[in-house]
Amino acid sequence: MTVTDSPQAAAFRRQVLSPLKLRLFMLQKLPMAWLAGLRLTQFTPEAATVTVRFKYLTQNPFRSIYFACLAMAAELASGIQAMMHVQAGGPVSMLVVGVQADFTKKAVGVISFTCPDGPRIAQAIAESRATGEGRLVEATSTGLDEAGDVVATFRFTWSFRAKK
Repeated sequence: MTVTDSPQAAAFRRQVLSPLKLRLFMLQKLPMAWLAGLRLTQFTPEAATVTVRFKYLTQNPFRSIYFACLAMAAELASGIQAMMHVQAGGPVSMLVVGVQADFTKKAVGVISFTCPDGPRIAQAIAESRATGEGRLVEATSTGLDEAGDVVATFRFTWSFRAKK
């Protein structure tokens, strides 16, 4: 599916791609993501990439990034796309209703989570608006370390329901 880029979606992307505006948004709405230092490094209608760095506030006792910090970055990679596609029309409620994760390597350095499911998210939102019924979509965020090795894969089940 090809995603139509609405003016509202493009305006939302411009806002959150501004590092200062994104930090202010996170400070207000996602304070733990702000404290963890999450960064949005790539954002198109099709995909988003969010990074998290190993540092004092993100560490676990095993000298790697705490799984909850990894989960925040992975969720933001899919959730920011959902927020963008919701901007393009009438109000839609969105909620994570399921999470699955696989950890394959110790997370150190900078980990980049990419979620390429923008078209599937957009389709679920459009279907919910058209039918008035809820839609579920599973979005996958894959985390790579600086060497390009997979560190973790998260699958978030999002629920979208158009508001009346």
